[in-house]
Order: sequence, then structure tokens, then C-alpha cells
Amino acid sequence: MSTHNLPKGPQAHPWLQQFQWLTRGEEYLKECHQLYGDIFTLRVSSDSTPHVFISNPQIIREVFAANTKQLDSGKEAGNHPFLLGEHSLVVQSGERHIEHRKLLAPPFHGERIQSWGEIIRQITVQEANTWPIGKSLSLHQSLEMMSLEVSLRVLLGKLASEQNQKLKELLTTFLNPNISILQIIFLHFLFLRWDLGPWSTWGKILRRKQQIDEIIYAQIAQRRQQPDPSRTDVLSLIMASRYDNGESMTDVELHDELLTLMTQGPEITVTTLARAFYWILRHPPVLEKLLQELDSVGENLDVKTVSQLPYLDAIYKETLRIYPPPQFAFPRQVKSTLQIQDYQFEPGTILSPCIHLTHHREDLYPQPEQFKPERFLEREFAPYEYLPFGGGNRRCIGVAFAQLEIKMVLATVLSGWDLVLDDSKSVKAPSKNSFAPPPINGIHVVIKGRRNLS
Repeated sequence: MSTHNLPKGPQAHPWLQQFQWLTRGEEYLKECHQLYGDIFTLRVSSDSTPHVFISNPQIIREVFAANTKQLDSGKEAGNHPFLLGEHSLVVQSGERHIEHRKLLAPPFHGERIQSWGEIIRQITVQEANTWPIGKSLSLHQSLEMMSLEVSLRVLLGKLASEQNQKLKELLTTFLNPNISILQIIFLHFLFLRWDLGPWSTWGKILRRKQQIDEIIYAQIAQRRQQPDPSRTDVLSLIMASRYDNGESMTDVELHDELLTLMTQGPEITVTTLARAFYWILRHPPVLEKLLQELDSVGENLDVKTVSQLPYLDAIYKETLRIYPPPQFAFPRQVKSTLQIQDYQFEPGTILSPCIHLTHHREDLYPQPEQFKPERFLEREFAPYEYLPFGGGNRRCIGVAFAQLEIKMVLATVLSGWDLVLDDSKSVKAPSKNSFAPPPINGIHVVIKGRRNLS
């Protein structure tokens, strides 16, 4: 083949491809994968830019390793700043992205996150103690409240009760806008995002964001006026950090990064937790084996113990394999002509490693549609074969914290409470050929009671 050609893909009009993308999503990707292989081209952005989807591990490895002068993410690659802001890490590229990442990464690694393990456990127990015994419970709603509480405590510290509740309510509606597929299609096109007042779809979203913005800026102002070096919340730690030139983040930069962490982190955590509970409770042998492991450590559920439980780790990894919350790693835009294997990509082309398709390769993961935690006890996978949080210089900075929170919640709940799926309300297991995950807001459980470890 000519190296100047893009990988093959549908020849339909870009508008039709965008419609298929928005209405059929993963099913459309699976069809393209079956027709064109593990690298193909779609035109699914509103400006019809060529978008190359990749599930070939060797090509993904080269994408992750590429120099940022050849391949970079950020706003130019389609990560628009409309809701998160121009200074969000998601939107930044080049040297600015590297500078922001250096300031944001330390609070989410090392000893710092270890101190948050007990906070996560306490909040989990507090929420679980409100669960009604013998009645059906929407797992997603409860997990969302739990995760938002953890997120706000870690990011902002302990807020006044009224302010904390208001912010949780605003974030809940912001993360769950309850809009129709027609409205999603409408908002896909940037030129159709009109603010027609508080009753319009885009207008509602902007007004909710404005209320969240006011609280964030108030928190920043409070810390500017009353600095407290003993505070260990993420906002205070970032405010105390400095760029290499000695300057600190501006209020706008702090706002954009905090809003990104508030909205992106909990969503991934809740989605993963809901699906993990679903699969564990759907497969009794998995539940039994996990409970044996948890019971072997008794009530000693500290961070070090939980992080070293092999079967819990395998369940965590398999959940993220079978239904990774982000279906794709961050898209990269080609900056200068880039040669990868038989393909020569020209500037402007978007390359997007497809996590879901990669995680469902039969050659890597036999019987990929089946939930089999044991596969992660049997072998190690390379970072371009297993990539639930992306890779390269765009790997999620909150991976370690997300792993800690998910494992701590699973261990705390399952060791202390006896849960079963409510089959009268819960979704059924997806069919063998289905690419769609079980809807997390459709998972219900019944709390049978507290477990007696003795």
C-alpha cells in the first residue's frame, strides 16, 4: 500500500458517520473493526477531520512514545475547553502541559495518597450505614454520593455542611444532565451550542457550571486571604507549588484544574465501582474467592493491606479491561509528518488509541467478553496492551488515587455488608456479542445485612 494513504474506513458522508458515531457508538466501532481491521479512519468530529482509531498494540506503543513535536494532544486534538476551561490539563499541550502536570502530579502519588485511605474508608462506612436492610437500592446513586464526598474532602478539605451539600448537588446535576440523544447530537456541533436562557439545554449546563465556578473561586479567595501551611487538601497543595520560574498558578488556572479534577475523577470511579459490584455479585465463585481473601486479613483494611490483595487487584484490573470508563486514550494530533509502520500520517490527522477494542482482542484476552479476573493472575500485560487510563505523557495523573479509592470501597463494603443483585430491577448480563456495558444507573442491590466475620 502507499504510505501516503490513510488507513481504510467507511466512505459514507462525514455527517452520516457522525450520526452513526453519536447514536450507535461502540457498536459502530465494532463493525468498523470487523470490516477494516485494527486500524481504520473515520470522520466523526464536527469539522470532519480524519480520525484514525487504533487497536494494534505495536502501533499504540509508537503513538505513546512519539515526540510531542510530532504528536500531541490538547485543544488542537479535539479536547475542547468549553466546560473545563482553557487552562485545564486536558486542554493544554506542549511545554505548558508538562509544566501543569509537574505541579498537579505530586498530591496524587507517594505518601500523600496513603493518608487518604482512612478518609475513604470512613466515608464508605458512613454511606453504607444509611443503606436500608432488605430493600432495593440504586447502587449508582449511592456510589456517586460516596465518591463526590471523597473527592470534595480530598480536593477542598472539610467544607461547611451546607456548602458541601450544595456543591455535591450541583456536581450531581452537572455530571448527569439528563439530556436526550437528539440534544446530544445537537450539542455535538459547536456552532449549535447557543445559550437561549435557563430553559435551553446549553443554557442549563452553563448556569449549573456558573454556580460551581462561584464556589471554587470563593475557596481560592479564602485560601489567598487566610493561608494555612498545615492544610493538606489538593487545592492548598497546588496553591503552594511553583513553576520553574518561581510563579504560582493564577486563580483561573487553579479553577480550571480543580473543575477538571472534580468532574473527571468521580465519574470514572463511580462507573468502575458500579460495574465491579455488578460482575462480582453476578458471579458467585468470584465473590466467594474475594470474601475468602478479605476475611483472611480480618478488619485490618489499611491502605498497605488492601493494595497487596492479589485477587482484589485482579478484579479491579478485569473490570477496567472489560469496560474501561474512557473508551479511548487521549486523541493526538499529528504536528509534523509521522511514519508508523506502513502509514505516513500528515499534519492535522488525529490518532486515537481505542482502549475498548484493544482490551477485547482475542489474541491478548481469550474469551474477551467473559469476566475472568484470573487472567491477571496468570500473566502481565504491557502498557500498550492494557491501557485503561491511557498512556505516554497523557496517562491520567489520578491513576494511583483512583485505584486506592476503588479497592478501598470494594473491600470495605464487601467485607462488612452482605449484598445481592436485585434481579427484578438490575440489568441483565450483556449478550455475548454486545459491546455496550450494563447501564450503571440500572444496577440495583438488596442489602441482606451486616456480615459476621466470626
